[in-house]
Amino acid sequence: MGLPDMLAMTLALWFLLVVAVLWEAWRHKRIVEQIPVRVHVNGTRGKTSVTRLIAAGLRGGGKRVCAKTTGSAAAYTDPDGREFPLYRVAGANIIEQMRLLKRMAKIKPEIAVLECMALQPHYQSLTELKMVRSNVGVVTNARADHLDVMGPGERDVALALAGSSPVHGALFTAEHDLIDVFQMACDDRKSTLHQVSYDEVEAIDKDTLSQFQYAEHAENVALALKVCAHLGVSREDALKGMIALEPETGAMRLLHVNYFERDIIFVNAFAANDPESTGRIWTQLCQSQGKDRRKIALINCRADRPHRSMQIAEAVVTWPAADRYIVMGSGTSIFVRFGLKAGLDPNKILVLENADMVEITETLLEESDRHALVVGMANIHGGGEEVARFFHNRATVEEDL
Repeated sequence: MGLPDMLAMTLALWFLLVVAVLWEAWRHKRIVEQIPVRVHVNGTRGKTSVTRLIAAGLRGGGKRVCAKTTGSAAAYTDPDGREFPLYRVAGANIIEQMRLLKRMAKIKPEIAVLECMALQPHYQSLTELKMVRSNVGVVTNARADHLDVMGPGERDVALALAGSSPVHGALFTAEHDLIDVFQMACDDRKSTLHQVSYDEVEAIDKDTLSQFQYAEHAENVALALKVCAHLGVSREDALKGMIALEPETGAMRLLHVNYFERDIIFVNAFAANDPESTGRIWTQLCQSQGKDRRKIALINCRADRPHRSMQIAEAVVTWPAADRYIVMGSGTSIFVRFGLKAGLDPNKILVLENADMVEITETLLEESDRHALVVGMANIHGGGEEVARFFHNRATVEEDL
């Protein structure tokens, strides 16, 4: 085969590839348009909770809704509110959003609510503009997390999250400090910005939150209610649907464990992986549950999340002091180095780099003495989920926070 023939074949292959890509894009656009309303939920903290709350609130108003979450346990929710876990053979990939939308379109929902699963800023924008094509965008908040991907600063995180803003739609957010970033994105994409006010958050009082089957944040509820109202569901009906919502797999609860004569309270806060949220949870638990108990911070590090380990290490010295800091997972040296530099007592640190479950649990029992409060934090994946499951399977009593 001569050079001209090879060149012609190459051009033909490229032409076929371009045609295939264009056809797939056109086909997906037709699929998406079969779902009248698409809600795309993004943010640093609370994406999964808000996705579930919006879907539950809309169901409470009689809407036919499908939802998809990508939190610690990815799941698909059908119009009857039944959750089905999503199993990934080769790990998470944003193409999953296209497959789920196709699956949803077949049962003809009025509304689809999807949690954003992209981290890279350009993928966040790509997911919105080419895959979800939402009418309604949601950004829960913008905090200093995933700085290695979206950083280096908090404003950069907000700019990345703004990439999921809809075109000619409505964007809802409970963020206040960086609201100008989202206003700029809305102006650029010809969308309207709807901000949850402090008064709207305060209107979600303790009596309302006490009706939930699990611990929920007033800010999340207020944001979800605002979205539901925009989509035609009354506050009363939306709240009724939200209150009926069962806890997400891995939701934070107080687990009372009596194990080898140890009285342990364990809290799975692994998913609250930014320092602000984690510090608030730790402080609350020390105040409400820490009296007369040995307080143990179980920090699960990941070598591929060095910024998170660094942030948590620098923050723990500003929180109520733990009696022991047990550092597990991979890349633990980053936490130790920055923790010591920030003033953490080296005598309180115990490193279990890449330890197996038996070693971790035996160490926790040894450190617990008779009464202990153990709080898992930093990362759910890379060992955190297994530790949480260990305590959940042995809990004698579960309580809301």
